[in-house]
Amino acid sequence: MLAEVLTQLALVITILVPVSVVVFIGRERLARTRSEWRNRLRIAGPVIAVLITVLLINRVARQTAPELSQQIGVHLTGTFWEIEGEFVLIFQSIQTPEITAYFSAIYVYGYTFLLIFPVIAYFTLSDTRIFRRLLTAYALNYAIGLVLYILVIAYGPRNWLSAELTGRMLYETHPQYQWLTREVNASTNVFPSLHTSLSATVAAFAWETRSEFPKWFPVAIVLAVSVAISTMYLGIHWGLDVTAGVILAATCVVLSDRLVDRWSVAELSEQVANRLPWPQKQE
Repeated sequence: MLAEVLTQLALVITILVPVSVVVFIGRERLARTRSEWRNRLRIAGPVIAVLITVLLINRVARQTAPELSQQIGVHLTGTFWEIEGEFVLIFQSIQTPEITAYFSAIYVYGYTFLLIFPVIAYFTLSDTRIFRRLLTAYALNYAIGLVLYILVIAYGPRNWLSAELTGRMLYETHPQYQWLTREVNASTNVFPSLHTSLSATVAAFAWETRSEFPKWFPVAIVLAVSVAISTMYLGIHWGLDVTAGVILAATCVVLSDRLVDRWSVAELSEQVANRLPWPQKQE
């Protein structure tokens, strides 16, 4: 079943990405990228390596994090419920089969596309700084999110509220998605909403690059807002999770601006070399 869901996801992305490249990027940037891609990869190489490392650590840690979280984490589900009450049920009150289908598709397909396309788009810019900042912000989102998942134990509305209150959730209308989400989520991994934080991060970068990609900006905003709403509509996240996700996104975007280009690889290598206890040359 997982292979079937991944195949469907890959098929949708395979269709959306080429169409978006034509609509949002254009031939001129693509032509320039074909002649400059090696140099751009060389410049962005360290950041790409950091992101891959963070993703691998995140992948491994997700297997052990729930057990560690039970030992050192703080249970906050009841607190979330006391603070916001039945806020997420506002979205349940507007349920229709069509709306549920839309937000289910957004949560799985729209979110994946929203994360992948900017990586391609910003790589086509001759100045790689935005590309490197985006990857840095992604890495920060995943790293900080993992720490918070360990420290905060919280169940989402679909696990906390009764079935009568939450209505038709994602897994009841599309049970096959369980095979995909269980690969990256545990039932206590709801604070903050990484779906929201990463989508809001993309929206923030879309705002910064609206002059370079004017057509992409409104699409990114609509998708990002839809993703955030989908997490509550489908009963996966609390409003507090979404709020924390937006704050996390803002933090990561600001940090990416401050960290990228602050040090070069050569400078870091020189600093490390100067601090190593090299043996003194004998006279």
